[in-house]
Amino acid sequence: MSMFLDQVTIDVKAGDGGDGMVAFRREKYVPDGGPHGGDGGRGGNVVFVVDEGLRTLMDFRFNKHFRANSGEKGMRKGMHGRGSDDLIVKIPPGTTIRNQETGKILGDLTQHGDSIVVAKGGRGGRGNMRFATPSNPAPEIAENGEPGEELRLDLELKILADVGLVGFPSVGKSTLLSIVSKAKPKIGSYHFTTLAPNIGMVPTKDGRSFAMADLPGLIEGASQGIGLGTQFLRHIERTRVLLHVIDMSGMEGRDPYEDYLTINNELESHNLRLLERPQIIVANKMDMPDSEENLAEFKQKLAEKTEGELPLIFAISGISKQGVDDLLVKTADMIEITPEFPLYEEEEMQEENVVYSFAENNREFDVTRDPDGTWVLSGEKLERLFLMTNLERDESTMRFARQMRGMGVDEELREQGAQDGDSVRIMDFVFEFVD
Repeated sequence: MSMFLDQVTIDVKAGDGGDGMVAFRREKYVPDGGPHGGDGGRGGNVVFVVDEGLRTLMDFRFNKHFRANSGEKGMRKGMHGRGSDDLIVKIPPGTTIRNQETGKILGDLTQHGDSIVVAKGGRGGRGNMRFATPSNPAPEIAENGEPGEELRLDLELKILADVGLVGFPSVGKSTLLSIVSKAKPKIGSYHFTTLAPNIGMVPTKDGRSFAMADLPGLIEGASQGIGLGTQFLRHIERTRVLLHVIDMSGMEGRDPYEDYLTINNELESHNLRLLERPQIIVANKMDMPDSEENLAEFKQKLAEKTEGELPLIFAISGISKQGVDDLLVKTADMIEITPEFPLYEEEEMQEENVVYSFAENNREFDVTRDPDGTWVLSGEKLERLFLMTNLERDESTMRFARQMRGMGVDEELREQGAQDGDSVRIMDFVFEFVD
């Protein structure tokens, strides 16, 4: 049983930490005011939360960038910057989140309210109050905020269609699906066009969306294994609402009412539960000459059989799109009030519960050499320290040099043959190597 994947790639960026402040007391009776710069606030995380009201990844089609806010900068008088709120992003249940670069699955969220932090906000930089020591009571050192994590994520949602299109081949199901969604079914005017279900995500004009599958044209006897057999009927079992599409033009010399009965018998002989689904009758091809009369006759025959209670009938034209919007809105309403049938066979739907994992990169730095002879330092930890260094202050720069020495950068450069006066680059900052 194939499931359909709705897939989308998005970029997330957690907030950067706020920069720490270098400031000193300036009070009338305190002659050498001590350091008084506060810390920056932490940046917001990007958090995914499952919302069972969502059924598709439609919302991510138009919005692919999610950035949390950065923390506030530290202020004078030892005031810390405010931390930023997390950015909450809602996702449908059953979404798998994968880090595109590493291929690692960060989480597979299935229950309403499950949440996962996909990108961590940076911590705020420390203000100069934090760097005061007995030997240096008035440091001019403050850190910049730590950058927030930035990732490209692949989201995948396994979809089981909410709505199934049933009807004889060539009644216009594929055409209908192709105009209401971005699905590109093969459209032909012969029986057996659709050999595998096409699925499309369908937006309604009032902002909802659902998954619609065009189920292969059934022919009499499919339930006995003639023709395409029962694998497609199994697809129909999973849908909540059936749209029964009928060609009202009678162009192929067939009687719309007979077609309707045949398909319903088909559904019934396969599995009685299918007839418990709400069914909307879609009278298609209403732009053809005889359709109006045929529809009136169809309603009359149906009324005789159902003793006056007519099911929902929508007259549309797939080609001219007349009546289609109203049909979709009504369909979305029906999905909302139709409970989930125990449609999904248990063993197929057993999902792992939430999985969390974080990749740790232990290597602190790497040394490479550019063609022009510049030594290049890279590595997550080193670059983070660099980004947190306030290069406008000599003391901060000196502190960074000490941190690099402590990590073994100087030794490594020496071992690789760096000479006094060679250029060394970290990201876009170039300095001279002093041996």
